[in-house]
Amino acid sequence: MKKALLALFVLGTIIPTVFSQKTDSVALKAAVSIADRIIRSTPYEFINTKTKETYTTVKGLPLSPDVKVKSEYNDWHYTNGIMYLGMMELGQKLNEPKYRNYVQKNMDFVFNEGNLDYFKQLYDQAIKQDDPWNKVRRLSFHMIFRNKRLDDNGTMGASLIELYKTKKDAAYYKYIQTANEHLLYFEPRLADGLIARIWPHEKTVWADDIYMGVSFLCRMGSLTGDVKYFDDAANQVLSVNKYLWCKEKQIYYHCYHTDVKENGVAHWGRANGWIAMAHADLLTYMPKNHPKRQAVIDNFKQQMAGVCRYQGKNGLWHQLLDKEDSYDETTCTAMFVYALAKGVKNGWLHKDYIHVANSGFRGMMTMINDKGDVSGICTGTGIMPSLSFYYNRPTESNTMMGEGPVLRALVEMIDAPKYTEINANEQYAKIVDRRIKK
Repeated sequence: MKKALLALFVLGTIIPTVFSQKTDSVALKAAVSIADRIIRSTPYEFINTKTKETYTTVKGLPLSPDVKVKSEYNDWHYTNGIMYLGMMELGQKLNEPKYRNYVQKNMDFVFNEGNLDYFKQLYDQAIKQDDPWNKVRRLSFHMIFRNKRLDDNGTMGASLIELYKTKKDAAYYKYIQTANEHLLYFEPRLADGLIARIWPHEKTVWADDIYMGVSFLCRMGSLTGDVKYFDDAANQVLSVNKYLWCKEKQIYYHCYHTDVKENGVAHWGRANGWIAMAHADLLTYMPKNHPKRQAVIDNFKQQMAGVCRYQGKNGLWHQLLDKEDSYDETTCTAMFVYALAKGVKNGWLHKDYIHVANSGFRGMMTMINDKGDVSGICTGTGIMPSLSFYYNRPTESNTMMGEGPVLRALVEMIDAPKYTEINANEQYAKIVDRRIKK
């Protein structure tokens, strides 16, 4: 018991929940070190990028497009949403309020401290100028006002729903409704209801959007109790197979162009990770009696069986899953570890898959140092018709693109079951001569 308690002293902090002997203290320590580093690194300030002056509020400042939020941790982007989900899941796992409080502080910095109106005025000016969409994207918080794509509102809306469950804030609810209206009535879709962007070709199916949409839909269903959200989410994860599933390789393509009826060139790791997380999130919130629940589980099993074929000998998955000469990539590894561990713990996947998750976890830990820095994160990646584009995407460290998935994976591994198998010695006595009648 003393050893178990000692494992809970992480970076000078006593974690208030004592886990069972199954607790993985390595995952616990890594998750806390990453989350605490993020908290320490978030300044809640604005900066004039020309004069280098900093401000704690923009209220009363002259309007200037040079004034921006100082840290990406305070900005508004889908990667923030993934990181916020990881933070809140860690707080829930450890019964530690400071991680949810961090998310609330960030959201209040945006909505409830008088800062948002300043950037809305800048946005309204920029949208009336020549080349407006390029001008607005240079502004902080522009995605809140643009509200034209799932990158603007999907995961951020999902994280706000999670926060709203414990803080019924009117500003949060107003934004949740704005995101909801976009997804239901404005987001481009195919005739079968599958979300599809109108670039780089007209009506291109992106694997990324399965998570961006489903993360919001399943939580909106949980918040409202309206089954239409689960119906829509199930349609997303099931219909995507018609367009992105590669039967020969048993993994997903990154995209499908409906105009030329062709898949893209890449079996991109993170694309497959987005779909894996979408399945896991949907099954977490989906009613047990939903008529499509078993189909979603079967689809999830199919994907995970395929993904496991491509794990490297070091436990990591590659930037291009089927290309061993592409680099080891942290985010897709974390997404698969998250989905596998959650799937085993909830009985959606056979218990043997925890062995794959453990191998992935060990590989992922080589990308995390003792200070909580995360490396090997593929930068933001669009769609291009060339494998060299994916091969040559740069990697980054300590960006929310990877920190969010890594946090979610570590949270699931904290109390993941250990791998077990049927003991051969215990089975030999069961092997008998079938000719002998009982």
